[in-house]
Amino acid sequence: MSASGQDRAKSTRPVVLDRAGLEGLIAALAAEGREVIGPVRRDGAIVHEPISGVDDLPRGWVDEQSGGQYRLRREGEALFGITHGPQGWKRILHPPKETLWSVETGAAPKITAPPPDDTRRAFLGVRPCDLAAIAIQDKVFLDGPFRDPRYGSRRENLFLVAVNCTRSAATCFCTSMGTRPEAGAGYDIVLTELEGETFLASSGSVAGQDILAALPTRPADDMHLASAEAGIERAADQQRHLDIDGLPDLLKSNPDHPRWDEVASRCLNCANCTMVCPTCFCTTLDEVSTLDGTGAAREQRWASCFTTEFSHVHGGAVRPGARARYRQWMTHKLATWVDQFDTLGCTGCGRCISWCPVGIDITQEAAMIRGEGGER
Repeated sequence: MSASGQDRAKSTRPVVLDRAGLEGLIAALAAEGREVIGPVRRDGAIVHEPISGVDDLPRGWVDEQSGGQYRLRREGEALFGITHGPQGWKRILHPPKETLWSVETGAAPKITAPPPDDTRRAFLGVRPCDLAAIAIQDKVFLDGPFRDPRYGSRRENLFLVAVNCTRSAATCFCTSMGTRPEAGAGYDIVLTELEGETFLASSGSVAGQDILAALPTRPADDMHLASAEAGIERAADQQRHLDIDGLPDLLKSNPDHPRWDEVASRCLNCANCTMVCPTCFCTTLDEVSTLDGTGAAREQRWASCFTTEFSHVHGGAVRPGARARYRQWMTHKLATWVDQFDTLGCTGCGRCISWCPVGIDITQEAAMIRGEGGER
């Protein structure tokens, strides 16, 4: 991991990149043999796909998000005016489905495992909430006695270009989670978009420092710094709030709170919240055979605690209804995750609010259990 802290660069004064410099950054990463992946507008949403230059970015588009609603509209000329779409970077680092091993039948059955994915990649446009989500998944997949080698290989070959937020969606609450719209650590390069196709740029690793040194830049002055700071503070001021003070203990001590019944009356058990969440990591295994019976494979795919089969054991599901499933998801995310990984499992991206078909709002649910009116 180039920005894991092992090769962190010394702090240097930020520089300014223009459009040509950003184009040069993309070209420099590609010249290193990296697949550069960035935000792209497709099918009415922002998704993460390979890009070859600045023209592939969603210039002049912003997103409007609220409970159960998401749409794009034209506004201004910013390249990174959007916050984020339904996809987290998890889709690439921890794919929705992958083959663990396959077997060919016959007189001498042969079992093979696919080689590690050692593709060199660069993520461009990683928001601070998603940067924090990658750090959380690092804890899940790389720390402790059971390291995931597939995730580890992808992570080891990754270069991260973060982009600070100067605008928040109505569903964002990363400031409440201690993430803020400003990237703190874990990046190779961080950009803040200013006016006039200019970017404040800083390095967070030796690799990032080397890339920036080779690009056409100019020193940042106090006006650039003040503009970036004002944009970040504006984004922070636009956010909703989630009070996390004592929240883990509050949720764990209220398994029978009447609010769980109220939310269950609305929850569709569709699992959208877990699919768009950048930190959810649960999986299940499928045994898949070929149609002609000459082979089989074991596949890992994403799973969700909102499905019946997720907690199914002999005799039935441990969590048979929406009340128990939503309580499990929210309590894990905001309470028992701390017991497992010493951090909350939420970074305040707000995707679960936007992509819930009925607009269930995790910040309001927490406030109601606390005994407050909640905010929308």
